[in-house]
Amino acid sequence: MDPQNPYQSPQSSLTEPAYGEEELAGRGIRLVAAIIDGVIMLVLLLPLMFVGGYFEQALTAAQNGQQTFGLQFLWGLIGVILFFVIQAYPLNQSGQTWGKKVMKIKIVDMDGLQPSLVELLGKRYLFSQGVGLIPCLGAIVQLVDVLMIFRDDRRCLHDQIAGTKVVVAR
Repeated sequence: MDPQNPYQSPQSSLTEPAYGEEELAGRGIRLVAAIIDGVIMLVLLLPLMFVGGYFEQALTAAQNGQQTFGLQFLWGLIGVILFFVIQAYPLNQSGQTWGKKVMKIKIVDMDGLQPSLVELLGKRYLFSQGVGLIPCLGAIVQLVDVLMIFRDDRRCLHDQIAGTKVVVAR
C-alpha cells in the first residue's frame, strides 16, 4: 500500500489453490502400503478361517475331488466385509487405509479432494476386491488392474473407475 494514498486498494497477488498438482505417490510406496494392508488382513482373517473350518472343509473337498468355488466365494466375501470394517474408519477420516497412513500417502479425487467413504468403498474397493471373487476371470482382471500402475499417471484400473489417484500426504 502506498503511504501517500490511503485509499488505494491493496496490491497483493492472489493465486488460485493448486488442485490437481499434488505429488503422485511412488509405485514402491503404494506396493508397501498394499502389503501392510494385506498383512493386517491375513493376521485377522486366517484365525477366523481356521476357527470357521475353512481349511478342514477345503482339504476334505480336495481329497474327494470336489470343487470348492462356493466355499472360496463365501470366505472371499467374508474377507471383503472384514476389509471394509477394518479400513472404513481411516478411509472416512483421511482417505487412507492403515497401510497408506503408515506410508504417508492418501487417496484423493481428480480435483485433489477427499472422496466420500461410499465412493471409496463402493467404486474403488468393491470393484478391486469383488472382481477377485470371480473364478479365473477375476484373477486376470486383478492382474490388469495392478499392472496399469506402470502408466505415466500411475492410476490403476480401480483408480480409473473410482476417479481417484494416490498422492503423497502432506
